[in-house]
Amino acid sequence: MTTAEVTRGLGGPATGPVPQQSPVPGVPQHLSPPPYPQSTDHTAPAVTSDPAVPAGTAVPASVGLTAPAGTADPAGLVDGAGGAESLSGPASALPGQPAAFSPELARRDVPILHRLVNGHPLVWLDNGATTQKPRQVIEALAGFYGSANSNIHRGAHTMAREATEAFEAGRAAVARFLGAASPDDIVFVRGTTEGINLVAQSWGRANLGPGDDILVPVLEHHSNIVPWQMVAKETRARVVPVPLRPDGRIDLDAYADLLSMRTQLVALSHASNVLGTVPPVREMTALAHRYGAKVLVDGAQAVAHFPVDVQDLDADFYVFSGHKLFAPTGIGALYAKPDVLRDMAPWQGGGNMIESVDFTRTTYAPVPHLLEAGTGHISGVVGLLAALNWLTSFDRDAVTAYETALMGHAQQALATVPGLELLGSAPERIGVLTFTLTGHDPAGIAEWLDRDGIAVRAGHHCAQPALAHYGLASAARASLALYNTPEEVDKLVASLQQLQQAG
Repeated sequence: MTTAEVTRGLGGPATGPVPQQSPVPGVPQHLSPPPYPQSTDHTAPAVTSDPAVPAGTAVPASVGLTAPAGTADPAGLVDGAGGAESLSGPASALPGQPAAFSPELARRDVPILHRLVNGHPLVWLDNGATTQKPRQVIEALAGFYGSANSNIHRGAHTMAREATEAFEAGRAAVARFLGAASPDDIVFVRGTTEGINLVAQSWGRANLGPGDDILVPVLEHHSNIVPWQMVAKETRARVVPVPLRPDGRIDLDAYADLLSMRTQLVALSHASNVLGTVPPVREMTALAHRYGAKVLVDGAQAVAHFPVDVQDLDADFYVFSGHKLFAPTGIGALYAKPDVLRDMAPWQGGGNMIESVDFTRTTYAPVPHLLEAGTGHISGVVGLLAALNWLTSFDRDAVTAYETALMGHAQQALATVPGLELLGSAPERIGVLTFTLTGHDPAGIAEWLDRDGIAVRAGHHCAQPALAHYGLASAARASLALYNTPEEVDKLVASLQQLQQAG
């Protein structure tokens, strides 16, 4: 099956030349999120929640898309010409509306997808570990460091104001992306792992005690297990595993039975990184709330694949990592309900999170700054903002439909490989295809595929309990993203068939 066949089957557009979008004068297109709250206008100036920055302040034009004049660019990653092409995103059918989607539109923006590995075109099927970055993100980072680099929030000079505006525009964009009520509900962290640890140490220490239960499904990533074990040991609470059904779904009957007035927290993923399972988070959250329990949702694997609305989910906490969302590494975000966030004590102390300090008494800044000690990953926020604007410039429903069709094609194609067994068959899932192959260990499979330029992950995927559910210690995993194609899936299948034939 070809990409065109998959796209036509979804009623999507034929691919062709991409018309130019009209950028807002003086404001780089991909650094200007729409006004807060939610809006479909993708060309309006950014806003900021920082008290020192006037409402409606646009992201400074100096946080640009092009490399500084004279900057070496041997890899050809940045369009130094600074022409209209460097400002344009995917095409929109109408001004202010999301662009029609096809994987070719996404692929043209991602430079690394056009390199060779071992003499073959790269087939990147390791998206569950990290996603590749569009040029809009790469150029935003270069533009920030080349023309706007400064620390934030306390500087009176021009570049400090510009950097602060960009940083707080990123916070507003994350809030809008998650459907949060306010940018003040968003705390920047290094990623999902740090976000969960922040909640465990700040909220958990204050609210967990002897005899309390923390329910954690067996399918969780280690980052949503180990922090709870650590805080449970400290507070004498206990971590209670929620079992899985054979198809990889959470056993909802067992979950309902395990909930009680002792349950203080339910920690669950919005999509599994090893089985692809998408649990019924909204329903599970509603049931937990009946017992007065809080719910933390790990959205690391979800946010790149389908729209998220934290208010609709009614989640108390929601965390994600930028690098799994086409943004840089080292940046992520924690959402928390305002009443919960206000009651959280600082986890770390230092600069940025204080109001005043002397040796007799320290007073703290309000949230979210209270939980952001030290200099944050400012360029990471700029890159995250660019990634969010790039992703949301596409029709998200069309992206989800395409990925679902691509996953269906992959499941059918992989079924033709002798001795291959896919793990999990939950009806609601994302494009995570974890498998074993008779006669071959996962590391050997990954090494074989790499010879053909195909990148997959092998190992325990930081989800050992989920693999143990299937009696395994490791497996191979191919994970899909919006820029993958049926042709790439077919290359994966052909290489695996050749591996089996080679014995």
